[in-house]
Amino acid sequence: MTLTPEQVIAANKANLETLVGLTNKAFAGVEQLIELNLAAAKSALEDSQKHTHAVLSVKDAQELLALQASMFQPLAEKAVSYNRHLYEIATGTGAHFSGTVEGKVNEAQKAFHAMVENAAKNAPAGSEAAVAAFKTAVSAGNNALESVQKAVKQATEVAEANYKTLAANALNATASAAKPAAKKR
Repeated sequence: MTLTPEQVIAANKANLETLVGLTNKAFAGVEQLIELNLAAAKSALEDSQKHTHAVLSVKDAQELLALQASMFQPLAEKAVSYNRHLYEIATGTGAHFSGTVEGKVNEAQKAFHAMVENAAKNAPAGSEAAVAAFKTAVSAGNNALESVQKAVKQATEVAEANYKTLAANALNATASAAKPAAKKR
């Protein structure tokens, strides 16, 4: 099977479009990350200013300790929220890249299968056993690739579930630790 110049040009054009699409998605992810960091910095600055005013109006050490303790829960919630947004940006961008790569792999597999079928049709007489063995090897390779893709998806799902559980546990632990300090007021 030989490729015509038109096929080569079309393939290069499709690859360039894919590259431009992935580059745009990467820049969109970076923009989201910058917006998230700017929002976090602005919030931290506002919180710092409020906390400074509150500290300056404290009358005794016990009130200062209670004020400090009351800051842990909101701070933990903001940290978890920041990490959740960061995770969403990363997974969203990564999912787009993964989907694009899977699509290209599927296209390449189809093209390869078409080439194998074409080669099998044009194989010389008496080479049926070699063609069958080659087709079996290609099929085994595709099955292995599918198994790896399924394992990666499962591992990603487990990691996401673990992250969500960890975030919830961190918030609960912080809330539990902040309750006794709030009672001391």
